[in-house]
Amino acid sequence: MKYLEYTPLDRINDFLSHVNLGERTIKGCLEAYSCKHTGTDKKLSLSLENEIFDYLGKSSDTDSSSPVEYLSCRSSRKTLIYLLLTLYHMYPDYDFSAVKAHQFFTEESWDSFKQIFDIYMFEASKEWLDTNEGSALLETLYKALDEVVKVAECEIYTYNPEADADPFLERGAIWSYHFFFYNRRLKRVVSFRFSCVSNLVGEGHLLDDSSFDEDGEIFDGMDM
Repeated sequence: MKYLEYTPLDRINDFLSHVNLGERTIKGCLEAYSCKHTGTDKKLSLSLENEIFDYLGKSSDTDSSSPVEYLSCRSSRKTLIYLLLTLYHMYPDYDFSAVKAHQFFTEESWDSFKQIFDIYMFEASKEWLDTNEGSALLETLYKALDEVVKVAECEIYTYNPEADADPFLERGAIWSYHFFFYNRRLKRVVSFRFSCVSNLVGEGHLLDDSSFDEDGEIFDGMDM
């Protein structure tokens, strides 16, 4: 996997590096990778595939909702391994399990991504319009992604692990999302993670249930 530099992504990353909203901060990061294996990637890819084969060899589950059917498909295994290799490059000290990670990936559409983005990045989008003339944040994001991975051709996935299996989860996190945009033809993948962190935790305050209630006010009147 090779990290790819794209100026349109850098512009959005600069903005999303720290959107301070008073008691909370929204952060986001876009990273693009080419799915060409390096020497290390080949070894890791083989290790992940062997883990999957071991799992399939021990499992007799034929339920269509189980991981067996998905992991038995070569193209599905390849996609999963590319996504995991991307995670490894982003967080090299974390040991991701292929079989366990499969449970945390969900295939999405652009519309479902847009709905999540519109709700949770509502305030960040307003800040963007205040500091950037022209296109809205989502429109700018779409154009940047389209330049790198051709959104219409992409498979879109969310990575939503349990808290103890999430290397990206920050202390004081209120919510967090992680999307992958994978173009099979171009062999490229873009990771987009964005989150909201309480500033009160950093100032020594405890984050309790009331904090979540207060932050929930920003979603009042929205269709969730």
